[in-house]
Amino acid sequence: MGKRKLVVIGNGMAGARAVEEVLARGGAGLFDITMFGDEPYGNYNRILLSNVLNGSQDPADIVMNPLDWYRDNGIALHAGSPVTDIDRSAKTVRSEAGIHVPYDYLLVATGSRAFVPPVEGLTGPGGKLRDGVFAFRTLDDCDGIVAEARKSRQAAVIGGGLLGLEAARGLINHGCQVHVIHIGKHLMEQQLDAPAGAMLKAAMEAMGIQVHLQKSTSAVLGDERGIAGLAFKDGTSVECDLVVVSAGIRPNAEIGMRCGLTVERAIVVDNHMRSVDDPGIYVVGECAQHRGRVYGLVAPLWDQAKVFADHVTGRNRDAAYHGSKLATKLKVMGVEVAAMGITEPTEERDEVVQFTEPKRGTYKKLIVRDGRLVGGILMGDISKAAYLMQAFDRDSPLPDERLSLLFDLGAPAEKVTLTEMPAEAQVCNCNGVTKAAVGACVSGGARTASAVMKATRAGMGCGSCKGLVNELVDFYCGGEAEEDPSIHYYVPGVPLATQDLIEAIVANGLKSVSSVFRVLAGGKEDPGSKPGLANLLSTIWKGEYEDERDARFINDRMHGNIQKDGTFSVVPEMPGGVCTPDELKRIADVAVKYNVPLVKLTGGQRIDLVGVPRDDLPGVWKDLGMPAGHAWGKSYRTCKSCIGTDYCRFGLGDSMALAARIENRFRGIDSPGKLKLATAGCPRNCSEAYVKDVGAVAIGDGKWEIYVGGAAGAHIRKGDLLCVVGSHDEAMKVMGRFMQYYRETAKWKERTYSYVERIGVDKLRSIVVDDSEGIGERLDKAMQESIDAYRDPWLEGQNPATPNQFTSLVPAEG
Repeated sequence: MGKRKLVVIGNGMAGARAVEEVLARGGAGLFDITMFGDEPYGNYNRILLSNVLNGSQDPADIVMNPLDWYRDNGIALHAGSPVTDIDRSAKTVRSEAGIHVPYDYLLVATGSRAFVPPVEGLTGPGGKLRDGVFAFRTLDDCDGIVAEARKSRQAAVIGGGLLGLEAARGLINHGCQVHVIHIGKHLMEQQLDAPAGAMLKAAMEAMGIQVHLQKSTSAVLGDERGIAGLAFKDGTSVECDLVVVSAGIRPNAEIGMRCGLTVERAIVVDNHMRSVDDPGIYVVGECAQHRGRVYGLVAPLWDQAKVFADHVTGRNRDAAYHGSKLATKLKVMGVEVAAMGITEPTEERDEVVQFTEPKRGTYKKLIVRDGRLVGGILMGDISKAAYLMQAFDRDSPLPDERLSLLFDLGAPAEKVTLTEMPAEAQVCNCNGVTKAAVGACVSGGARTASAVMKATRAGMGCGSCKGLVNELVDFYCGGEAEEDPSIHYYVPGVPLATQDLIEAIVANGLKSVSSVFRVLAGGKEDPGSKPGLANLLSTIWKGEYEDERDARFINDRMHGNIQKDGTFSVVPEMPGGVCTPDELKRIADVAVKYNVPLVKLTGGQRIDLVGVPRDDLPGVWKDLGMPAGHAWGKSYRTCKSCIGTDYCRFGLGDSMALAARIENRFRGIDSPGKLKLATAGCPRNCSEAYVKDVGAVAIGDGKWEIYVGGAAGAHIRKGDLLCVVGSHDEAMKVMGRFMQYYRETAKWKERTYSYVERIGVDKLRSIVVDDSEGIGERLDKAMQESIDAYRDPWLEGQNPATPNQFTSLVPAEG
């Protein structure tokens, strides 16, 4: 029998996940798969749209299945071609573009759309949103909102749910004064009760957002020239020139209604996720109604996708969906929240355990019924969320000591928790991966955490569950999880260790990241490996490296350190922590001119201008007129120094002069990990040189001790003594050789504290100091070539590498 035809209407999170589940069950050999999507993209993580809006992630960062994934899996994707008709008798679908495709099995995963309330002036001709009004549901919505926000003064968000609050946060980042209009008595009433909602409101107002509760919008004010404000039914109004509608969602179920399927709130399905009217049509996601419920969270969609895949492939014809218990963990405007079940007691026997600390923004409330958890809200401190969500999910009996439910007094030990964790407990909320899925993956042969993550996608969303995934893999491997060979690769996407990779790159003359993937990785590009390869190519080829901009992390493209609100920090160079009065005044003038919200002295003796919007970066750099301080990348960053011999009573060496030489020589040099250096004028070590990647400590008689591999961040380590030198010149030479050898032999992102431990300081000393391998001159020459090829990246401010390099987002067309 030939392959059957599976057609999927909808390329969103539910539709694409359902196809992934089908493929995982051998579906490629069973079906010719055709997918239709409304949007002209691959599949992306809609949950992360708020990050795109606030500028902390690029659209490319949230793509889950790029277009080549469909080609690689033999799927015919019609992106940007919505299906308009289903002919059930002929078993065909037809798209808006006229594409006509037959099916044996049809999956409807059309999701939902933003609900637009019936407000006067909100829509224009044809029912479309008028100019200046946006929904917040798609990547194109994000583009439109950002483009409009750049020219707006005041924005109003209609809707105080999670998505509305995230939209408000994004608008603040773009410089708008923001009003949140909510019809309910408190924010996020689906997840929070009144006290928690009030605390969240206070937190938002502290961030500058004006919250208007119990306001029903009656009209959008203004005329053809633009929006002037919103009017409310109580006779009040607010001024605004931009409106974002985030008032809920509505299932896209019309296509089911048109073809005669039963539609109530959404398309009605049975326990196999089939339409109750047609066994050849399945429905999953937000357009499906199961036992009277429509689910909008991710976890139920994943469960439904698995049932569909089991059933349609015949892997398990008894597979059935029985509904989901709703629990979620999220971050709202930077406030951690975990919520599960009901928000208020509904029966007399319900017991409420509650703790409130408004000053610290902490709120905890549990609703216990017959010794089981039926509802919970954690805000501010969610350290007990994992345990409570498991207890809620498995309906397990709670300990009699209720205090231990809220505070870490008597929670089960970790081993017990892993053992007792039910198989269906969700480990990864982003991708709906359960403990059982991790266990099945290990049973199927995956013996490393990375293999399990790749196979199941656990840990591939926000990444907060990676630790738990690692523990579970080790748990299922009986404590004998295997070492992943990729840990020896320079980057995970090219199966070569650093030295082998360098030799292959040189032998093949590969000067661009794309050529490395083409020649050394079978043409398969790995986005996560691109920044590391770009860095290595820069080290190998210096000025001859072909700089492909999409291979760089956003910090490297913007030449600044992106902050969580989407702005950047700008740090000009100050060799040895020294600047002139004129330079200091210019920094202050720039901070005033560009309304920089925070001026911070860094631990590396720089001045950090924090909170600079992307669009202002070129102007800030030009007005500063100082070189970049390289405070963002995997490169040499800074050399801290004490005051040395001129003024210090204990100074034994001129640390400031040595630091200035170091800074002027090694500025901007790429390296596998950031390099922080220091010079200390005496062993009192006021500049913390012992705990830097490279440190020089004066010990008298013109001598300096050189330390390598120190750290004082999340990892604490005193550096190893590499050698003692007799002058600044010798110190410069030894430091340069060490850094060049590190650049050529370390793995991507491997800091010197682990690199020195891995290689061993004795071996490093023999190579770098004693030149035991006879490569000293070559290392010196390679470092000098990199120094000669250096160009201040801030010069790009006057001549951008791409037309939109320093604009927030490309405005939407049309």
